[in-house]
Amino acid sequence: MIAIKLPVLRRRAMALFPFVFFKDYKDKSDPVLVNHERIHLAQQIELLILPFYLIYLVNYLYNLIDTGDHEKAYRNIIFEKEAYQREQDTGYLAKRKKYNYFFYL
Repeated sequence: MIAIKLPVLRRRAMALFPFVFFKDYKDKSDPVLVNHERIHLAQQIELLILPFYLIYLVNYLYNLIDTGDHEKAYRNIIFEKEAYQREQDTGYLAKRKKYNYFFYL
């Protein structure tokens, strides 16, 4: 993980393999946030990067059309569901099964 400060982010952090962008560098020390972003990096690697972004975008757009609400659409992306549900478990990546996000469809 390569951490980069990017103050213009709308969220506290964002993973774009191999980088994790942080709105504020102090968030680099938040183990829950870092774990959330590392889960995204694992998802991106599994899908060979580009397909991850395509599925993420299509899933978001489908959710947005379905709900009409940006935040609900974002929170219902399969990748986000896995990351938010497992972010508190800092040992999750060591025991995570590949393609686990498909259980969140």
